[in-house]
Amino acid sequence: MTQTFKPHPYQEDVIDFICQNKRCAVWAPMGGGKTVSTLTALDQLSLVDDVYPALVLAPLRVARSTWPEEVKRWQHLSHLRVSVIAGTPKQRDRAAAADADIYCTNYENLGWLRSFYGDAWPFKTVVADELPRLKSFRIRQGGSRAKALAEVAHTRVRRFIGLTGTPAPNGLKDLWGQTFFLDQGERLGRTFSAFEMRWFRKGYDGYSLQPMEHAQVEIQEKLKDICLTVKGLDVDEPIVNPVYVRLIPSVRHVYDSMEAHMFAELEETGVEAANAAVKTQRCLEIANGAIYTDDQGNWEEVHGAKLDALDSIIEEANGAPVLVAYQFRHDLERLRRRYPKARVLDSNADTVKEWNDGKIPLLFLHPKSAAHGLNLQYGGNIMALFGVNWSLEDYMQVIERIGPARQKQAGFDRPCLIYPILAKDTMDEVVMERLASKRSVQDVLLEAMQRKGAKR
Repeated sequence: MTQTFKPHPYQEDVIDFICQNKRCAVWAPMGGGKTVSTLTALDQLSLVDDVYPALVLAPLRVARSTWPEEVKRWQHLSHLRVSVIAGTPKQRDRAAAADADIYCTNYENLGWLRSFYGDAWPFKTVVADELPRLKSFRIRQGGSRAKALAEVAHTRVRRFIGLTGTPAPNGLKDLWGQTFFLDQGERLGRTFSAFEMRWFRKGYDGYSLQPMEHAQVEIQEKLKDICLTVKGLDVDEPIVNPVYVRLIPSVRHVYDSMEAHMFAELEETGVEAANAAVKTQRCLEIANGAIYTDDQGNWEEVHGAKLDALDSIIEEANGAPVLVAYQFRHDLERLRRRYPKARVLDSNADTVKEWNDGKIPLLFLHPKSAAHGLNLQYGGNIMALFGVNWSLEDYMQVIERIGPARQKQAGFDRPCLIYPILAKDTMDEVVMERLASKRSVQDVLLEAMQRKGAKR
């Protein structure tokens, strides 16, 4: 079902800025509506200018789902045709040859894309979602993906739009490569060496770069006409951005069988909150990616879709710390296997201190361990929920560990960003409806049972 777009004032600023600048960057926190604002700007520009076909570069999950789903979500964008260039070589070939307005692909495909099109590069507009992915560009060296795009960025591309929430995750030195795609070195220097000589000095080790005292102010002044910093986000409420994954067919079959059995049992015995919540746990396990096989705690992995989604969230954070709330013990075991250098919140007081001191980039915790009074806001403002459970208290308590009130108490004027990772068309969505609306377990489950019954 499409929705009517009513932009916030800061989104109107983004739309106007993109419309007025053929080559620009928008710096806005994750959850700031950059995607819909950019699509709206392109749609408006298409009435007076030739902006299509447009190429969107993004992390794989974002390219596959976020951009296409935003087009479907908003009524004023529903006419746009989107083709996702991903998958096997044959799938990419078909997607690249499809007739569309917007083509979405991941940065890893840039080399292949240049080879595929050769001199017939068709894209008049390029949108680089997570612009710092291009920070490695150098005139004579640097990353191969950025170099492949640089071959056409200033000769074949008429509009270039960069989007990011963290433009310089590792310091000012990250800005030169990505800015080159906007102005070909006009503002920060034609080469990285010139940029380095003007604003940096060598560190004590003789290799690292340390910005000079005047660098921050001068670089910001240089970029202010082509870079818009969005500060209009509401920092008084958490910004919840669900990240959806889809179950592969074999897992979907297992899940559907489990859910049908669960609903049948609930219909026989009546929907009672505690009983119903217990019965849905098996469905929530499968949605998360594993399931217990006996009473001794042994489990079997059934899919890794949520781990892949978490990869993307961490990548999009661009070095900013991420807190991950897990639900089941097998969640934690799989998380630790995927991220062996991550830490787990435990009874050791040093863990909280090190997180708040910025020494832990990835921290796992269970909602039950997020006790009242636990302060984690100094360490970051981004949390991923690796699945959900029925407890509204757990949900509210775990978010409050880095919540808006605590961010303000710590002196930060930044939003609290929450990313529930949900399996599409599963009990995840039913539980999330209960948490978001604060409705009773009985109400949301009865409604879900009626919907499923209608489909059968």
